[in-house]
Amino acid sequence: MNTAVLLQKVLFVVILKQTMCRTLTFHVEEEQQEGVYVGTISRDYLGPYRLLDGDFLSLHENTGDLYTTKQIIDRESVCPIPQHGDCTRTCHAVVGLQEEVIKIILNVEDINDNAPYFPEHVMRLTVTEDVSVGTSFVLDGEARDADFGSNGEISYHLQDSKFFSVREEGPSLVLVLQKELDHEIQDNHQMTVIAADHGLIPLSSSATVIITVSDVNDNCPEFDPDSPHSVSINGNTPKGSFIAQVKATDRDAGDNAAIAYSFSRKNSEKAMALFHLDTRSGLITLADDVQADSPQEFVLKVFASGPLCSPVASEVTISVQPMTGAQPVIEIRFIAEHENQTILLQENAPPSPLALLELRDCTSGCALSIEEDVPFSLKPQTQNGHYRLSTSKPLDFEIHSEYHITIVIANSQGKLLTHKKVIKVLVVDVNDNAPQFSQAHYQIHVEENNKPGASILQVRAFDPDSQHNGMLFYRLSESTSPIFHVDRVTGELTVSVSLDREQREVYSVTVLARDNGTPPLETSASVSVHVLDQNDNVPAFLTPHFIFFVLESIPRLSPVGKIGVTDIDQGANGHIEVRVFNSTGPFVMDNVQGMLRCTTQLDREERDHYELFLEALDGGSPALSATARVTIYVEDVNDNWPQVIVPPSNLTCLTVRPSTPAGSAVTRIHAVDKDSGINSDITYHLVGSEPAQNCPFQIDPHSGNISLTQHLMGQDYGMHHLFIVVSDGGKPTPLQTPVWVNLLVNETLAQCHLNSVPKSLPRTLPRPTVPNQCETSEQNGQNPKLILLIGLGMVVLSLCLLSIAVGLFVKQRNMRHHVKAREMIPLRDKHCSDHWEKD
Repeated sequence: MNTAVLLQKVLFVVILKQTMCRTLTFHVEEEQQEGVYVGTISRDYLGPYRLLDGDFLSLHENTGDLYTTKQIIDRESVCPIPQHGDCTRTCHAVVGLQEEVIKIILNVEDINDNAPYFPEHVMRLTVTEDVSVGTSFVLDGEARDADFGSNGEISYHLQDSKFFSVREEGPSLVLVLQKELDHEIQDNHQMTVIAADHGLIPLSSSATVIITVSDVNDNCPEFDPDSPHSVSINGNTPKGSFIAQVKATDRDAGDNAAIAYSFSRKNSEKAMALFHLDTRSGLITLADDVQADSPQEFVLKVFASGPLCSPVASEVTISVQPMTGAQPVIEIRFIAEHENQTILLQENAPPSPLALLELRDCTSGCALSIEEDVPFSLKPQTQNGHYRLSTSKPLDFEIHSEYHITIVIANSQGKLLTHKKVIKVLVVDVNDNAPQFSQAHYQIHVEENNKPGASILQVRAFDPDSQHNGMLFYRLSESTSPIFHVDRVTGELTVSVSLDREQREVYSVTVLARDNGTPPLETSASVSVHVLDQNDNVPAFLTPHFIFFVLESIPRLSPVGKIGVTDIDQGANGHIEVRVFNSTGPFVMDNVQGMLRCTTQLDREERDHYELFLEALDGGSPALSATARVTIYVEDVNDNWPQVIVPPSNLTCLTVRPSTPAGSAVTRIHAVDKDSGINSDITYHLVGSEPAQNCPFQIDPHSGNISLTQHLMGQDYGMHHLFIVVSDGGKPTPLQTPVWVNLLVNETLAQCHLNSVPKSLPRTLPRPTVPNQCETSEQNGQNPKLILLIGLGMVVLSLCLLSIAVGLFVKQRNMRHHVKAREMIPLRDKHCSDHWEKD
C-alpha cells in the first residue's frame, strides 16, 4: 500500500513538472517600441524555434530570443475591462527537432500613460444657504483613469474655495461644507477640482464645480432709512394725487423677498378714509379731495410684512396746509390702452405716446418733469401747459414688468411743488423668446438588454417669457424611432423595448420643446443614444460538425482546415479563442489565422481518422462558450511497397515434374500492400528469366498464379529462374518489389536448394509492359517480320535435308534424346535442396 502511494506521488510530480515546463511567462511594459528584448526560451528548450501565433511578439528561430513587434502594446486596449490581476496574452511556439508545442504567456505591465479624466468638465450643484457646516454632497462625475494599480488610483483637491473641501467616499466624489453660506452675500461659488493619479510622475486633470446657493427665508423686511417720515400737502389737493411712497426691503430673493404693505388699524377713521395705500408698491395717494381751510395733521402707521415674518412698522406724518389760492394740478388723458388708470403696454413695442398731460392753475411759471430715471420721456407741446408722455425705447417684460412714473411740478426756480402724479405702466408679455435647452446635444450610453420603460435621460429647457408664454411641453420629432417616448411635462426620455446592440448600436433622437405662446415657439435638441455591449451572445461555429480530409503525407504544422466561428458581441465580449479539448490527436488550434493545424506527421496505416472537439470561449465576464465536433479523415498516399509473402525468400526453390500437363498451375506468388484503394491494387509481371530461351512458364498478372505454357520437353529440364516484378497501382509512379521464383524441372521430387540467385537483377526496375511469359531481351528487340522470314528459311532447309536421309536422321535423333535424359545435369551444377510446394 505504501509503495502504491509513493508511486502515485512520483507520477504526480513528474506530470506537474512536465506541465510547468510547457508554459513560459514573460513580462513587458506596455507602449514599447519595436525590437525591445522581452526574454528567451533557449534556457528551457533547444532550437530551432518558430512562433505559431501572436501579434505582439517575434521569435528568433536560432537564438530563441523574444522581441516586441511593430504593433504597440496598449494595456488598456488589450485588457479593456478593469482587472484586479495580470493582463496577459497567450501565444504558442514550436521548439526542438521534435517540434514540441509550448505556450508563451506575455504579462503586460502598466505604465502611467493615461491622465485622469472627468466625464463632465463642468459639474453643477445647488445647495440651500441654511445647510449645516460638515454636510457632504455627492458630485455626479468622479474622475476615471484607464491605468492599473497605483497608476490608476486618484486623489482630489480643490482650488479657489474657502467654503468647501473634497474627499472620496468609496467610488463617489464628495464635497464637504467647511463654512456657513449666505445667499445674500454670495449666491454663487465657482471652484476647480483637480484629480491626480499616484504614478511615479503623477498626471492630473481638472474640472469646474459651480455651486448655486439657493435662498431661504432667513431675512425679514426693513424700512429704508430714506423712506419719507413727513409730507406736506395743500388744502385743495385733488383726489388721486400722489402723497408719498414708503419703501421696505428684504434681503432674500424671489418669493421670499415679497413685501406686502398695510395700514395699521389704529390709524384714525378720517385718515383711513382720506388716504389709500397700494399693498404692493407702498404708494400713498388721496382717496378723496382735500378741502382744508385750517392746518391739519394725519399720522399714518404703515406695516411691511413678508412670508413667515412679523410686520415691521413705520410712520408717515402728513401735514395739510390751508388753501392760499389756486394750486397747480395735473390732468391726464390716456392715449394708450389702459385699465383702472393703469397703462397696458406690450413689450418690444416701438417708442409711442402713452398719454397727454395738462398742467393747470400754475401762475409762477412752473413745468412738469419725470422724477426718476425711467425709459419714458415727457415733451412739451406747442400749446402752453400741455405735455406728451411717451416711451423712450422698447420695453422688455423679462427685464422689468412694471413701472411707476412719478410726474412732479416744479416752479421756475426748479423747486418741486407738492403736487405729484404717479402713472402706473404694466408691460404685457409677448412670446418673443423661444425655449432653450440646457444642452444642444446630449450624448448618453445605455447598456443593451435594459428594462423596457426605464428612464434613460431627462432633458431640460427653459423659457424667459412669462408664466403662460413660458410654459413648456416636450415631444419627439416624427423621424424618431417609435420605441422612444418623452414625458410631455417633465421631459423624461424613456425607451419602451429592450435594446439590442447587435441589431443597432446608435439611435438619434430629436426632442422638441414648445412654449404656450401665441403663436408658439419651438426649439429642438438632439440626443445620441449609444447602446453598450453586454456579453449576451454565445460564440457560434459555422457548422456543428467540421469534416476535413488530409493526406497522410501532410507536413508538420500544415493547416488541416479553416475553423469558422463568430461572435456578434463587441470588444472583449466578441474576442474568441478556440482550443482543442477531449482529444489525443496531434492537432492544435492557430487562433491568429483561425486554422486547425497538425503537429506531427500522420500515418493512415496506423490510424485512418480522428475525432476531436473544439471549444470557442469569448472574452466576456463571465465568459460564454460553444463546442463543435471535428472529424479528420486521413487519405492514403502510396508510401508502402508491396510485400511478398509467398515465396518467403529469393532462394526458395520448387521442383516441377516433366509430366505436368500444359496449362497447369505449378505455384503462385502472393503479395500484400498496406496502402488502400488503388495504391494497394497489386499486379504481377514476369519481366525476365534465366535461361532466357524456351521458358515454358507464364504468370497471371492479377492472381499471381504461375502455370505451364506448353508440355515440358527434354530441353526444358533443369533450373528456371523467373524474375517477377510485383507492382501496386499508385499514381503517377507505382511502387515495385522484385522477386525471384526458382523452378527445377526434374523427375525426382527431392528438395532443391539455392545458395544464390542470378546476378542479372536490374538495378532499376522497368515499368512492366511485356507479356507475362518468358522472353529474352534480344527477342524483345527483334522485328517480328524478320523473325518470321528466318523461321520460314529454316523450315525449307529442314525439308531439303529430310528428303535426303529421313530414316537415318530420325533414328539418330531419337537415340540422342534418350541419352540426354539419362545424363541430365542441372544448370550451373546446382542441386535443388528445398522443396517448394504449390500454393
